[in-house]
Amino acid sequence: MAFVNGGELVVRTLQKAGVSTLFGLHGAHIDTVFQSCRNHGISIVDTRHEAAAGHAAEGYARISRALGVALVTAGGGFTNVMTPIANAFLDRCPVLFITGSGALRDDQTNTLQAGIDQVAMATPVTKWAHRITATDQIPRLVGQAIRIATSAPRGPVLIDIPWDVLSNEVDDANIVYPELAEHPDGSSIRPEHLEATLEILSKAARPIIVVGSEASRAGAADQIEKLAKTTGIPVFADYEGLNLLSNLPAKLRGGLVQGLFGLHKIDAQPDAVLMAGIRFGLNTTHGTGALIPHSAKIIQIDPDAREIGRLQSVTKGIVCEVGGALEALASAAGNRNWINHSEWQNTVSEFLDHRYRFVAENAVAGDEFHPFHASAEIAKKANKDTIMVADGALTYLWLSDLIARSQLGGFLCHGYLGSMGVGFGVAVGAQKAALSLGRKVILVTGDGAVGYSLGEFDTLVRHGLPLIVVVMNNQSWGATLHYQRVAAGQDRITHTRLENGSYQAVAAALGADSYSAHDAASLASALESALAKNRPACINVQVALDPVPPEEMILFGQDPF
Repeated sequence: MAFVNGGELVVRTLQKAGVSTLFGLHGAHIDTVFQSCRNHGISIVDTRHEAAAGHAAEGYARISRALGVALVTAGGGFTNVMTPIANAFLDRCPVLFITGSGALRDDQTNTLQAGIDQVAMATPVTKWAHRITATDQIPRLVGQAIRIATSAPRGPVLIDIPWDVLSNEVDDANIVYPELAEHPDGSSIRPEHLEATLEILSKAARPIIVVGSEASRAGAADQIEKLAKTTGIPVFADYEGLNLLSNLPAKLRGGLVQGLFGLHKIDAQPDAVLMAGIRFGLNTTHGTGALIPHSAKIIQIDPDAREIGRLQSVTKGIVCEVGGALEALASAAGNRNWINHSEWQNTVSEFLDHRYRFVAENAVAGDEFHPFHASAEIAKKANKDTIMVADGALTYLWLSDLIARSQLGGFLCHGYLGSMGVGFGVAVGAQKAALSLGRKVILVTGDGAVGYSLGEFDTLVRHGLPLIVVVMNNQSWGATLHYQRVAAGQDRITHTRLENGSYQAVAAALGADSYSAHDAASLASALESALAKNRPACINVQVALDPVPPEEMILFGQDPF
């Protein structure tokens, strides 16, 4: 008889699911999994903090459009990934979190790293959370977790495995491994819903298409391109969906959905909107009608029925898998006659160009380097082989509009949880996934946000991940400082200054390349050098604090245009 332990069963099941990379941090409770990964040649990117490992699994999942896996130990290891679990839950990211826990035999003995119910804590922010109590059941339950995580609407799952369950050995001959072949992503669009959607869009004078993260994770770029070119309808996106616009002609590439703000001033709001995998919420001004007008006919496609019409009434709600629906729409659109939308395309394009020029012309900061101009230099490096990750409120607000005008391979930032400091971990995972795609990853982060994860420069160096980290250093928690000015007054600024920090020196101390920049020329030179060397790097960019990005002004109830 051949005996295998629980860690071996975990790894064999992951292999059957096509998993080749894990992100984690070692602990005695989960050592059997580490040892089995070594035996099977599975890569573990071990980070300096469990939060970074969890976020890295998110970044990997988003760029690879596959399952991300995070492996952490009991107690503090588990509690450190609660933020990544919540982040993945709100952003519907398929991540399997495998956590160790105290031995079953020691339950209720006040032993080390035990005494908390990890499953109960994770349940509200996972699609499924379960504790495995029998070693021979590991393959079945890990397989079930994988199916749940990767089925639309996607999301995180947690499998908690006690130390003795992982260490226990069972007869391999009695183990049944689950079949984990690819399964359908979800229900298809019904013919009558397909027909109704095309009918609404074909009769509209000012239609738009808005795509979200569900469309991006379905890899729907080709379908979006075919649909847009056939219909002549401009396409907008949320942050993660921007990569779907890269192949579109300029007149059809509308950019960020937030760019629609202000169309009402020229009486040119959309009269029909196809929402494909984007939810009502922060990115659509919470259903106020400022971006997607209440007067428009709205078709919303989403795999989760709870999201249909959540904050705003819709004309047609369709619960199905987004990628398949877009493919069906793109195919059927060629059988219809479509209005010539060139005038509408010009209206949208001219409005967006006016908006950009307005911001650019007002980007003046005296002798200091304006964050708009710094972001413009970074955006110049964006192409289809570049993935941008943004972290920090001001950072992604300045960068996103500029990136939206570029063609790029991916754009990731903090989502509905709005948690600062997630970017470094996400970028680590994105860079790991990007290696096999031949793409580069650039993390653009604020000085506040990067402080959460400075130790991860060591992770980059040890694992040979050529991530470029650009720190937009305004020596403050900029967005909250701006809020204090508005809400409390200039003389009430408190605890939002970060006046120390040579972040490039920290990176250098951990073995990464380091650069400093203070203007467009020095930033361009640093980026060129960092990209050419293909090594982990940090570029510390001194930027002005006072400028307020347009989207932040909108959040303050002001009209920047």
